[in-house]
Amino acid sequence: MTWIIQAALSFLAAIGFGIIFNAPRKMLFYCGVVGMAGWLIYSVSETFSEDAVKASFLGAFAVALVAHIFAKRFRTPMIVFSVAGIIPLVPGGMAYNAMRHIVENDYITAISFASKAFMVSGAIAMGLVFAEVSIQLLYRGRSKRRRAT
Repeated sequence: MTWIIQAALSFLAAIGFGIIFNAPRKMLFYCGVVGMAGWLIYSVSETFSEDAVKASFLGAFAVALVAHIFAKRFRTPMIVFSVAGIIPLVPGGMAYNAMRHIVENDYITAISFASKAFMVSGAIAMGLVFAEVSIQLLYRGRSKRRRAT
């Protein structure tokens, strides 16, 4: 699948979940942009590193950064953008495969899928937290420099 198709589908998925989570209508386009940015960073990173955990971290980091930028620009809570934008990165397929293999009594494969889904989920959470901490440190440094002058 080409990156253009992936970008369009992740954009639509993020908009769809923005609708489900009752994001303001005016912000749906930007929710889609956040989701698309996160997915494209994930896709590029996963292509080059072949590590879904690292790619998920970078994608979630990008989602949080873009969501924060839009939140500041439009004076809207960051959660409006980040929740809808993170959905394309969620490892639903891995979790489904883990449960399917449990039902089929293939526990070794199930553990493999479950542990991978758990690591990807943790990487997403870490990406969101690291971006938020980075932004807070950046703004704290700016405000200290402004007060000093």
